[in-house]
Amino acid sequence: MFILKQLRRKKNINQTDLAKAIGVSLRTIQLYEKKDANIPIKNLTKIAQYFDVTIAELYSHESVNETEMEYDAAEQLGKGHTITKLAPGKYLILAPLVLTEQYGKFSKQFAKKVFVHTLPRTGFIVDRVSVAQYMAFEISNDSMDDGSLKSIPSKSIVLGKLIPHERLQGHIQNNPESPSIFVYKGNLMCKLIGDYNRRNKTVVCKSLKDSPEYADFEIKIKEIEQLYAILGKQVTYI
Repeated sequence: MFILKQLRRKKNINQTDLAKAIGVSLRTIQLYEKKDANIPIKNLTKIAQYFDVTIAELYSHESVNETEMEYDAAEQLGKGHTITKLAPGKYLILAPLVLTEQYGKFSKQFAKKVFVHTLPRTGFIVDRVSVAQYMAFEISNDSMDDGSLKSIPSKSIVLGKLIPHERLQGHIQNNPESPSIFVYKGNLMCKLIGDYNRRNKTVVCKSLKDSPEYADFEIKIKEIEQLYAILGKQVTYI
């Protein structure tokens, strides 16, 4: 990480000073700066705290390689999110966050990059990434909260990966019971992918909660404006 050398010079310390500060050997720091060693997350945290920066800022000039595709900073920022490789099989995604009160505006303007770039961002650590668009959403009700491990309570934050429209039908057909964010008729809803009707090209949107107000319903695939596969969640406990 070339940025380590820059931060050391700004703080006016040498490699030995940094090694002592985070509890590693001088040789380890030398390997880190030459990119000859992966930095464990615990040491990344210590380094970030020592220099008073975030882990994302440490990797702000790094690229992520995934399935032989170069995912550079310009492409990420163009979609509103950034991806940072923390360690082998560990990636930090900072994704634009759509709050409940912004649902309507997002549905109308999701295609406009200007709107996406006005949103705050929140972080998720995932095991794998791909060239896609990532968004985070605040959940607005308890339709997906049945007390099970799958539950997504109201006010939770979920990370979603956009499914391209040309792959929407195949994704729905091959991923039953998957929690998803549907952008549909000017609103956002968090539902499970239910039964798929090949003939009518419709899908049933299912809730986890067994309640009349959250009854299952069917929608036409062609009317789905966007679909985000949910990759992770952050639950707020009150």
